[in-house]
Amino acid sequence: MAQLTANGITLEYETFGDRGSRPLLLVMGLGAQLIHWRDEFCTLLAERAHHVIRFDNRDVGLSEKFGHLGVPDMGEMAARLMAGESADAPYTLDDMAADAFGLLDELGIDAAHICGASMGGMIVQVMALNAPGRVKSLTSIMSSTGNPELPGSTDEAMAAMLSPPASNREEAIERTLRVSGVIGSPAYPAPETEARERAARGYDRSFYPEGVARQMAAIVANGNRKPALSELKLPALVIHGQADPLVPVDGGRDTHESLANSRLMIMEGMGHDLPEPLWPEIVAAIDELTTLGESA
Repeated sequence: MAQLTANGITLEYETFGDRGSRPLLLVMGLGAQLIHWRDEFCTLLAERAHHVIRFDNRDVGLSEKFGHLGVPDMGEMAARLMAGESADAPYTLDDMAADAFGLLDELGIDAAHICGASMGGMIVQVMALNAPGRVKSLTSIMSSTGNPELPGSTDEAMAAMLSPPASNREEAIERTLRVSGVIGSPAYPAPETEARERAARGYDRSFYPEGVARQMAAIVANGNRKPALSELKLPALVIHGQADPLVPVDGGRDTHESLANSRLMIMEGMGHDLPEPLWPEIVAAIDELTTLGESA
């Protein structure tokens, strides 16, 4: 792994595959570190002739933290938005998209294929909207458009996500397992020992729950991207779990309907994660898209 300064901040990143292969930037979701794009998944993509780049978003993992901006009052933000007023966030999805482009700049990559999961899907949507000439293809996984008419998370999923943060390592591991049990794929549960090991690795690498609130504020403040997305013409792939309780499958369908040149893959039994048994199908679909994107 390595660090560099991009868009004026420090970002932690890692690459897989040959530098001369198709550049593929992976953008992770809310509070999730680059290791949530698991090594084996990245290796599968690299074996399909991709130069895979994964990184920690700002405020998570080993990238720069923004504690000096304070923790936003999400209740106040929601009230202002419901009243039709603007709601300021410590930073925006546009800032996070600029971070990603800054990383590509520092790596000498003018245009790339971009793939995002959950909040990462929102970030890559914003990247494509802000600089479509720099995006060869877009993959949006378990994400949405910000359309306020779409259904929200289930009560159980929202309660899990908003449960109090842990105060120590063991609490953090147990909380991660509880949340994963609620939002994960019901048809593909991870073995508990494996899930516990991954949760421990994440805690030991970085534990910074306050960054989640600022990232959440960025999501809320971004609003509805659906009208703007309809103007994009780039090749796109939308992947969503039929059983996703956190971002219901309607979000994936809406994303697909908003992107003129997109393919929709609804994965039965998949929740809000990337279960290993589905990797071959997902990797093959991304490979097909990026191959198309090279010739577009």
